[in-house]
Amino acid sequence: MSQRRAVLAAAAERLRQAGVPSPQHDAEALLAHVLGTTRADLVVVEDIAPSALEEYDGLVARRAAREPLQHLTGTVGFRHVELSVGPGVFVPRPETELLAGWAVEQAAVIAASTRTPVVVDLCTGSGAIAKAIATEVPAAEVHAVELDEGAHRWAGRNLLDTSVDLRHGDMATAFDDLLGRVDVVTCNPPYIPLDAWESVAPEARDHDPHLALFSGADGLAAIRVLERRAAELLRTGGVVGFEHADVQGESAPAVFTATGRWVDVRDHADLAGRARFTTARLAR
Repeated sequence: MSQRRAVLAAAAERLRQAGVPSPQHDAEALLAHVLGTTRADLVVVEDIAPSALEEYDGLVARRAAREPLQHLTGTVGFRHVELSVGPGVFVPRPETELLAGWAVEQAAVIAASTRTPVVVDLCTGSGAIAKAIATEVPAAEVHAVELDEGAHRWAGRNLLDTSVDLRHGDMATAFDDLLGRVDVVTCNPPYIPLDAWESVAPEARDHDPHLALFSGADGLAAIRVLERRAAELLRTGGVVGFEHADVQGESAPAVFTATGRWVDVRDHADLAGRARFTTARLAR
């Protein structure tokens, strides 16, 4: 067995025993990070310098302690963009790419009609959704807001090379200057019930900002705020899309249907078939 294979096998087993969900992937990702290469190109690696082995061992130990992989590498891919992440910001999940894709499609349709689409991303976090939309629909006018100071700094770093209008503030009151003018509202709000603390993975519970995770007794507090603010921001016929927990496939859409302000309220599944995000169109 080559040194590389032996090192990876030992690291993957260490991560597996620590309960890390994807031990082989993470072992490879960390080694690729240390060596400045890609997981695919690890196959050509034979010998690993002692200094690199020491750095790798330290990172594997931190991952075994359930520190997020993305905090250790400092980056995460999201659709067609690369984001900087670390302590103080919610790490974007692959599932959220589906919501971003929906928003990109909505904005692209409007852009194709020669009108500039106005998009607002509430609870932007790292800026992932906003950056994806701005990158894939350059004609769009994209605005984003984040309340948490630490997350806002990360968003500022990620959106620095875009035209996105990033603001520091509360989604409940942000963008008074855009009332009734917005075509698409997106949001990945906090949606975990407070009493579900123990069920949250250590990577999120111990490292993601709690402001990005927990939302009242039933997990729907922020979604209720979103419903009210989206109704104020959107023009008639404008659309909103937001993520929710897989167990909220009925309760999250119900927040919107109950008010009578929305039509075409639909829930969408992720690639694993789990309820993942809701979309709706403003009726009035």
